[in-house]
Amino acid sequence: MSNNKFKNLLPQSGEWKNDIRRFLSEDVPAFDVGGFVVGDEFQTATLNAKQSGVLAGVPFAQELADEGGVEIEWYIEEGTFIDASSGKVPVAKVKGPVNNILYVERTLLNILARASGIATQSRRVIELARKSGYKGIIAGTRKTTPGFRRIEKYAMLIGGVDTHRYDLSSMVMLKDNHVWATGSITKAVAAARSVCGFSTKIEVETQSEQEADEAITAGADVIMLDNFSHDEIAIVAESLKKKWANKKNFLLECSGGLREDNIESYLTNAIDIYSTSSVHQGTGVVDFNLKIDH
Repeated sequence: MSNNKFKNLLPQSGEWKNDIRRFLSEDVPAFDVGGFVVGDEFQTATLNAKQSGVLAGVPFAQELADEGGVEIEWYIEEGTFIDASSGKVPVAKVKGPVNNILYVERTLLNILARASGIATQSRRVIELARKSGYKGIIAGTRKTTPGFRRIEKYAMLIGGVDTHRYDLSSMVMLKDNHVWATGSITKAVAAARSVCGFSTKIEVETQSEQEADEAITAGADVIMLDNFSHDEIAIVAESLKKKWANKKNFLLECSGGLREDNIESYLTNAIDIYSTSSVHQGTGVVDFNLKIDH
């Protein structure tokens, strides 16, 4: 099994295991005619990576195998970059009743393909950011797939980027709609702080340096500079850091616009966090297959 430390984030019992059961139930809601055809004779199969990429999703695949009544012997540790440029690479051996192997096959492949695709893109983006000289945080966004968020956020960690907030309860993010509905940034921050307490950070989306000043004065922990041009970002960020030095502690975030092809010119160390959906939304997959040994 993998020695990857991130698997310990997943509790021994919890909703994520119920997710795996739902995935399997969704794939076989009635009769499994294919399972009837092959029977329950003990056989082995090889899980192969057909494309290069970072292996991710192993704990979820392992739970799927356990639930489906098969064993998996992993050859490659999660988080490893698999080079399949010269041909498919064996990743694991799967053992058990052949009907069970085929029962879990497609769901297992789908989980690994999607998770590994996100981990691969995440690693590519963070490596390019570091190569460009950026020292801050690259974070994924909450633009995740409903029902698959946990696996997608986990895959970001395997790839080396920050997961940002996990859900609406993880951190308060007051966007333009919250401010407009409340009346002002100051009112929105005060209302949020009255219930979220000292232990939860508050982030505010701002459209100008003046709005950023208001959010900082109100006590926001993270200021998102939104709708600024590329040239304005560094100027405004540096102005805010200088203006509030030794007065208020806060982080500056820029969201959106970051792509693999513009990283070198896009990033500035005046911004503490760049959040992007480019590491997980619309990313490719890493192709795997599972073949019965014969």
